[in-house]
Amino acid sequence: MKVMLRRNTIGHLVVYVAKKDLEEEVVKEEETTDGKVLTLANGWELAFPTLEEPLRLPQTIEAKRIA
Repeated sequence: MKVMLRRNTIGHLVVYVAKKDLEEEVVKEEETTDGKVLTLANGWELAFPTLEEPLRLPQTIEAKRIA
């Protein structure tokens, strides 16, 4: 699914999923062998295989929901 990554006014990373009309703050970031996994405040875990550091925000990127 396509998601948009950006920073909110207080500097926290936020993920917006347009198809679900969902905007949540990232509460945890993990590095895995398949890329980066971001855990959202609502409990969703999204995998980003091609997320590059340093992040250039805002950006739209493909993610896979794993939980």
